[in-house]
Amino acid sequence: MQENETKPIPRTHHKKNVKKWILEGLQHWSWLTPSLIGVLIFFIIPFGVVVYYSVLDNPIFSNFVGLENYAKLLKNEAFLRASRNTAIFSGIAVPLSVVLSLWMAFALNSNIPAKSWIRSCFLCPLMVPIASVVMVWQVIFHYHGTLNQITALFGAEPIDWLKTNWSYGVLTIMFLWKTLGYNMILFMSAIAGIPRDIVEVAELEGASGFYTFLHIKLRYLSPTILFVTILSVISSFKMFREVYLLTGDYPFQSMYLLQHFMNNTFNSLDYQKLSSAAVLLSLVMIVIIGILFIIEWKYGEDVEE
Repeated sequence: MQENETKPIPRTHHKKNVKKWILEGLQHWSWLTPSLIGVLIFFIIPFGVVVYYSVLDNPIFSNFVGLENYAKLLKNEAFLRASRNTAIFSGIAVPLSVVLSLWMAFALNSNIPAKSWIRSCFLCPLMVPIASVVMVWQVIFHYHGTLNQITALFGAEPIDWLKTNWSYGVLTIMFLWKTLGYNMILFMSAIAGIPRDIVEVAELEGASGFYTFLHIKLRYLSPTILFVTILSVISSFKMFREVYLLTGDYPFQSMYLLQHFMNNTFNSLDYQKLSSAAVLLSLVMIVIIGILFIIEWKYGEDVEE
């Protein structure tokens, strides 16, 4: 018999390992159970009820109609207008929010004076009540407001900013004012986590600043960019309180967003239309977030290696 021949592991050792693995699994699941119960009660079951209502003719007779409610919804002019306006607004505001907050984070991460003061100024919108913000916006963008008075000094005709297609710009400015500070703080935290030795080696090898930014810094920032983009997309789809306080239930056509459609449909107690719209919106959000995850995975897959 050779000296280096391994001895067989006793069967009791295997049983101990299996028992230990089972106990650890039960312990982990016991910690997760309260959270899982909360998610089940407050998210999964309510969403299942929404899906159930979306395939019925009404909540009283509860006749199954399949996808008929979805077909009617896709022909509804108000829903199509709200979807188009929300898509245009999100397509403009979300990229601007991500790019500007990233630029501000790099700017404040450099050696500039009064960094703390500037950072505090950009965080002020998080502490200001939204009703106060809306009052300021009404004063600025009203037909007889401050902005038109300033442009009149240069001979420009007054513009009704809230009742023309310029309203996209008003919404975008308000969205940026509200989200830039928080996104900037997230990016500054991520920038602090970029390995300095890798950046210094690239600089010693003669890499340009643009190459270092594109191929090193952005790759390490890709998870944070994904997170900030998802937050910005969700915030853009929830841009309702501000517009509602500015213009009420039925604003100008270009300011009529999906949340207006949802709110007005809820007030009319049209549960089928509301449920169908909620399910479609959820599917769209899942697709968008899935695409963002795929892009981030493809772009930053070699960072962890």
